[in-house]
Amino acid sequence: MEDNNYFAKIEESVRASCQIENELFDQFEVKRGLRNKDGTGVLVGLTNIGDVVGYKKEDGKVVAIPGRLLYRGIDIEDIAKGFQKEDRHGFDETVFLLLTGQLPNKSELKVFSEHMASLRALPDDFVKDMILSMKGKDVLNILARSVLGLYTLDEKPDDISLNNMIKQSLNIIAKFPTIVAYSYQALRHLYKGKTLSIRHPQPNLTTAENFLYLIKGDCKGFSKLEADLLDLMLVLHAEHGGGNNSTFTMRVTSSSETDIYSSITSAIGSLKGPLHGGANVRVLEMMEDMKVHVKNWTDEEEVTKHLLKILNKKANDFSGKIYGIGHAVYTISDPRAAILKSKARELAIEKGRLDEFELYELVERLTPEVFRVFKGEKSTKVVCINVDFYSGFVYACLDISKELYTPLFAIARVSGWCTHRIEELTFSAKRIIRPAFKNVYGKHDYIPLKERV
Repeated sequence: MEDNNYFAKIEESVRASCQIENELFDQFEVKRGLRNKDGTGVLVGLTNIGDVVGYKKEDGKVVAIPGRLLYRGIDIEDIAKGFQKEDRHGFDETVFLLLTGQLPNKSELKVFSEHMASLRALPDDFVKDMILSMKGKDVLNILARSVLGLYTLDEKPDDISLNNMIKQSLNIIAKFPTIVAYSYQALRHLYKGKTLSIRHPQPNLTTAENFLYLIKGDCKGFSKLEADLLDLMLVLHAEHGGGNNSTFTMRVTSSSETDIYSSITSAIGSLKGPLHGGANVRVLEMMEDMKVHVKNWTDEEEVTKHLLKILNKKANDFSGKIYGIGHAVYTISDPRAAILKSKARELAIEKGRLDEFELYELVERLTPEVFRVFKGEKSTKVVCINVDFYSGFVYACLDISKELYTPLFAIARVSGWCTHRIEELTFSAKRIIRPAFKNVYGKHDYIPLKERV
């Protein structure tokens, strides 16, 4: 079975059996990627939770407009300005808003935050058996198996009554940061030779502060601005409509009425894919490469030439992609990127990395025109930076390891996942999601074994 020729033949057969001619997709009007010909998403459901707005339609044509993101009808810019103006963290408030559809008053927020803090700790045996004893080189994989492990601790894991789903959701959302932090500590101990440090969650800290404490080990090991930035990142990533790949995966699996732990694990698997959750790492690596090959970071001509090299597959990873640029929905602007950018500048100044930040700004400004030139004068496609463009830089300034970038995305987005699950099972169509696929392989006769070549 180890013969290379044998596997080469198998590979050839598998490739041939998977081949589908491109013309057939057009012939049968298949919405590849569940996207229409004009690039807009195919409408597959209704939701009350999040709204991602990046274009409008006029006379049947897609018209680019500045991007907006709304949580339960409230603009994300207003949410961010609200808690920042009051100099407090906003993640708990955001979770409450997503789940209930309402902003909590002061007493409600206090009780809710205290309740969430009380759920952060993991049983000692669970930490030992699920995280520390079982090796893992990927934090998201450890997180996924740990989520499945939580099923065994739940007295009513398969109960999909509304009351139980709410309790399960709060418990999982609260425990995600702890599981991720412990998973990272185990990974760096087992594979990087670092000291294993498992700290107890602190109930007096916010979610962002607590996570930084769990991975850094000292409340004085991070500044107020660093904690504020991480909290903002969690808020910005908490929800992004029902159509993003991981949330749609959550709704698909939930529609079968499986347990929440299985559904969340499937969503984690989707997020782990490099086309979904890993873009910020690729942006950071692209910019690190640019810093090496561009001598003058303020020279627009030199930066432009390097960006064209990237597009022509002659620089960075030779993929032809400028990472962090473009989005499936947003056209003129990604509101999350705009919100993050202003605070990222503050952090860059605090960390003495303003020159790097200004290189990011220059790339952001030059890329749309570079892209237009590369595509040709007739190109009408509008591109903008997305939230991933600055998030990797922010994490780097926070001295957070790359292994944690996508897991931090999961820590935030699990609140949206859980809310969409509740909506799918309680107030949505209440039918298993089952789209159609047309078989175009054709009919073949069965050949007896002795007659096969």
